[in-house]
Amino acid sequence: MLGKNALSAPERAEVIALYRRLSTLASHELQQQDLQLVRSYMRRAAEAGSMQRDAFGLHPLLTDMQTAIIVCTEIGPSRGSLLGVLLDGVVISGVATTDEILADFGPDVERIVRGLARINDLYQKNPVVESENFRQLLLSFAEDMRVILIAIASRVCIMRQIKDATNDDARRKVSTEAAYLYAPLAHKLGLYKLKSELEDLSLKYLEHDAYYHIKEKLNATKTARDAYIARFIGPVQQRLEAAGLKFHIKGRTKSIHSIWQKMKKQHCAFEGVYDLFAIRVILDSTPEREKQDCWQVFSILTDMYQPNPKRMRDWLSIPKSNGYESLHITVLGPEQKWVEVQIRTERMDEIAERGLAAHWRYKGVKGGEAGVEQWLQNIRTALETGDDMQLMDQFKMDLYEDEVFVFTPRGDLFKLPQGATVLDFAYAIHTKVGNACTGGRIGGKMVTLRHVLQSGDQVEIMTHTNQTPKQDWLNVAKTGRARSKIRQALKEQDARQAAFAKEELERKFKNRKMDLDEATLMHAMNRLGYKVVTEFYKALASGELDISRVMDTYVMQQRHDRGELATQNVSADAYSLPTDAERAAAAAPTAGRADVLVIDQNLRGIDFQLARCCHPVYGDQVFGFLMAGGGIKVHRTDCPNAHRLRERYGYRIIDARWAGKGGTQYAITLRVVGQDDLGIVNNITSIISKDEKILLRSISIDSHDGLFAGTLTVMLDDTSRLRGLIQKLENVRGVKGVTRL
Repeated sequence: MLGKNALSAPERAEVIALYRRLSTLASHELQQQDLQLVRSYMRRAAEAGSMQRDAFGLHPLLTDMQTAIIVCTEIGPSRGSLLGVLLDGVVISGVATTDEILADFGPDVERIVRGLARINDLYQKNPVVESENFRQLLLSFAEDMRVILIAIASRVCIMRQIKDATNDDARRKVSTEAAYLYAPLAHKLGLYKLKSELEDLSLKYLEHDAYYHIKEKLNATKTARDAYIARFIGPVQQRLEAAGLKFHIKGRTKSIHSIWQKMKKQHCAFEGVYDLFAIRVILDSTPEREKQDCWQVFSILTDMYQPNPKRMRDWLSIPKSNGYESLHITVLGPEQKWVEVQIRTERMDEIAERGLAAHWRYKGVKGGEAGVEQWLQNIRTALETGDDMQLMDQFKMDLYEDEVFVFTPRGDLFKLPQGATVLDFAYAIHTKVGNACTGGRIGGKMVTLRHVLQSGDQVEIMTHTNQTPKQDWLNVAKTGRARSKIRQALKEQDARQAAFAKEELERKFKNRKMDLDEATLMHAMNRLGYKVVTEFYKALASGELDISRVMDTYVMQQRHDRGELATQNVSADAYSLPTDAERAAAAAPTAGRADVLVIDQNLRGIDFQLARCCHPVYGDQVFGFLMAGGGIKVHRTDCPNAHRLRERYGYRIIDARWAGKGGTQYAITLRVVGQDDLGIVNNITSIISKDEKILLRSISIDSHDGLFAGTLTVMLDDTSRLRGLIQKLENVRGVKGVTRL
């Protein structure tokens, strides 16, 4: 009887078929000796039966082969990448060591295998990356660019095969991560085809009904859509042929995920999305005629159809940092329908489909590889400073950002994410320029360092020798580089201030002719409510903590240690000062009450706040959201922002539940609508006043044309009392509806 990790007969047949296909596809990259060695390793792994199936029951030998096929067909093969993929499962299962790989295949393959093994270690316990492991994941990515490409191909491979998986929880986690990490990565690297597939498959598993609704609509309208595309293309083709251009044209329906995003953004049904497809004109041009031919097509199209100037995108003159080059225009076609047209050459189209890997085929092409290498360098820089949560947020934000193109007074071009400020530009020039930035000058006008840059701006940075980075600069900067450099400078400032405060404290002790004992000082520091030495000295430097108070507390602690307080019948506790937890409890009578919430594996006493966007009440279904600056915001599961938070920041969501009533009252706002009958306000307020456990905080009623609409804010202690109140208000004569805001 076969073990669960052994290959079944159909799986063995599939491995053989995939091996033969791969041998053909990679014949130019892999030598016969490479293939024989890989085959030997894979046979050993299969016979050993030590390769563990994943959470979905997929065998690593099969998924490695399928991933290698994706690398070959969708990304672009290289010897190191292909061998790294094929040997990944073999090394992870312990059949081969990295030393053996190094000896048989060389350092290039060994480095990739090591990077993939590191990623596997992160996923060992959980099929989704948690925030504390995110730094190691980025390190693996940043060390070798090919590791990113393989990781994306691997995720596509898994997503294609988990349609019928029984482990729904694992599938949702893998799909969420595919949407928030791997699809944006594919976008950043120009792998638009794989990016669309990851987004569509994620939507399919996470929003099943929405996915199939759009798919059915697309199938139902396919005939009409194809006929319209043919009517649009016909005359365009004739005009381009008459101009003597070599080309081909194809119509492309937008991805289901893209349509879904438009429906949500525009708050419309499927029928309200007018640009369901795009036309792509792909030219067969020589390198020296590429731009000339693209602009000629642009001229012909805009002569035939009215263009929409607001929808034009010129990535021909200045390509994106991932190397994407194309000319996008939207024109008013037959039957007064807007049609998006993308104009590019064969070379540009291959780069658009296969991203960074396609650059390896075109020597001397600018942008692309250099742009992504700069982005990876920014990751390496960001890894040096900042906590994992901030790094994770910034990394994700940088992935999808559109770009603005800004110039120095000398004409040097810089590419920055959309929304970047003068401060970001200063740090892009040099760290010293950023640290001393006081503002900028654009078009002869002075602007602040908070000024948001627009494409085409020519910016001169203003600096001052006395300027230093401030804490609020972290709210101004948008780029990962700027934020990491600011955090680094702030840490250095804190260290200098702490050193100065320490010297000052030691000087005070010398003036009093006292010896400074580190152990006694640590105890005194704890009495003062400080657990971290750096925070203690920081408070001293800022003046938040008075040095005389420190000296007095130190003396008390010293006397306590000597037993002098006991001889005087004075309790040492009499001299104790409130701890951080005690101060927090005193300062937060509502949100900070102990044992109100149990958050994530029964941790109690965590610093949390109730979200103002949905005002959770005891009894509501809730979840916790880790804030970038620390602490937790508790939201209702039906909060208007819940979907966005789960979609964009799934890694920061934690389980939360109510532990028990703590006597707390919560502010709840209700919206009431109905007929404007005489005495309606009195009837509403009298119901509230009759319940001694409900307090009316405010009420606002507006009436118009015999109807009224108003809001009232009440204080109550749980959802059962809230439901009772809503039911009573709905029974008031004239009230048509009561909803919770």
